[in-house]
Amino acid sequence: MAFRLLVRRVCGVSVRDLQRLPASVSSFSSCLIPSPPLLSRSLPSLSSRRSVSFSSCLIPSPALLSRSLPSLPLLSSRRSVSFSVQDHDDFTERVINSQLPVLIDFHAQWCGPCKILGPRLEKAIAKQKGRVAMAKVDIDEHTDLAIEYGVSAVPTVIAMRGGDVIDQFVGIKDEDQLDSFVQKLIGQ
Repeated sequence: MAFRLLVRRVCGVSVRDLQRLPASVSSFSSCLIPSPPLLSRSLPSLSSRRSVSFSSCLIPSPALLSRSLPSLPLLSSRRSVSFSVQDHDDFTERVINSQLPVLIDFHAQWCGPCKILGPRLEKAIAKQKGRVAMAKVDIDEHTDLAIEYGVSAVPTVIAMRGGDVIDQFVGIKDEDQLDSFVQKLIGQ
């Protein structure tokens, strides 16, 4: 099921197309990307068969897909600037020891304002094109970090550079205020 969803997203194939495949093809083991000459020769035969749609024959096998995905430049060379903190060691490694300035978003799943602020922070970070990272810390999972940084209300956002706290705020801010907060962090 997960592979079907992946194929659907990558190739734009509908679920109905995948469900109509014969058993031998729906396992994706024999379905490879045809070459252009083969494609032009086999197109009439594909359109005459009702059980297999043309788009489903373009689906690569799982082995081919797993070999080709890691080599894609967007997946291998681009490092995410937004991440969720896993534990105290992860926080130390990715936030305190970070070469980039970091915004730390202390939030909670039950917090309504946190759900509003989160996407705004993501947008402000995305505008910086990799010059700032954002760490998301769920205070219910990482109470020790919240206590260590004096978080008494959520959402709390702390700006950190080189392991030092530069600035912080509590509550919701609009996009212009967030942009200026981020600009202050990176020193512009």
